[in-house]
Amino acid sequence: MTVKQLRAFVAVAKTRSFTEACAQVHLSQPALSVAIKNLEEALGGQLLARTTRTLALTPEGEAFYPTAQRLLADLDEAFDEMHNRFSLFRGKVAIASMPSFASNQLPLAIKTFRERYPKINMMIHDVIAEDVVDMVRGGRVELGVSFDPGDTEDLVFQPLFDDRFIAVLPQAHPLAGVEVVGWQALLEDDFIILQRPSSVRLLVERILEGEGLSLSPQFETHQLATIGRMVAMGLGVSVVPSLCRGQMNELGAVCCELEAPKITRQVGVITRRRYPLSTAAKELVDVLLTSY
Repeated sequence: MTVKQLRAFVAVAKTRSFTEACAQVHLSQPALSVAIKNLEEALGGQLLARTTRTLALTPEGEAFYPTAQRLLADLDEAFDEMHNRFSLFRGKVAIASMPSFASNQLPLAIKTFRERYPKINMMIHDVIAEDVVDMVRGGRVELGVSFDPGDTEDLVFQPLFDDRFIAVLPQAHPLAGVEVVGWQALLEDDFIILQRPSSVRLLVERILEGEGLSLSPQFETHQLATIGRMVAMGLGVSVVPSLCRGQMNELGAVCCELEAPKITRQVGVITRRRYPLSTAAKELVDVLLTSY
């Protein structure tokens, strides 16, 4: 059974005329007759009772007519829905982003995307970097923005920029007025850092260990915003990705460049390797890649 056969049958059933049905479905009368015949053969019985003067539906044809109408209506609706999605007149896209990017850089990209495609709904999950990777890998979102997850067979990483770590100090701290702060000076103060298994925490510990330095934090927390507030209150010092500079300043902390050693990490878009993106998700990736 084909769509062409269904449309032919519905046209004949509606008009009770082969001539009018031919005009509706743009088929010649022989082609229309063949379509009806093939449909009847596929269903296993006669749908139309034809004489030289009359054309009527058989009882089976009467029973099938509303079903055929519903099938065509559903099909037309599906075609319209897909057309709107491919044309970006309708649809939705879900993205996961680590909070440092979600609260600072992502809103600008979303604004650009929204101006281009105002009918697309968006769902934004601001979760820790590790959860971004898990949500993409599990198909809960189509794309994520996080640090480079490293070599993975199932994910694709498209870099946006290199982010460096910066020092965060209370305004009254003796080092708050200097341009560049060294790690040795920071580690002499009370230190605040994210809890394990945060990728930020693990990266900092690995780099320091390679430099022969050890980290003994006095405070550990789950949120970068909490770190900023605690530093601003004079409870200690910290390091955060430079993505958070604006947030740290808003919370009342002072940010300085960090060296000896410098710590950098790539930030980019993460997608699943073997799963094609929706049209909306492709456009969002394009906006992100051209914004940074």
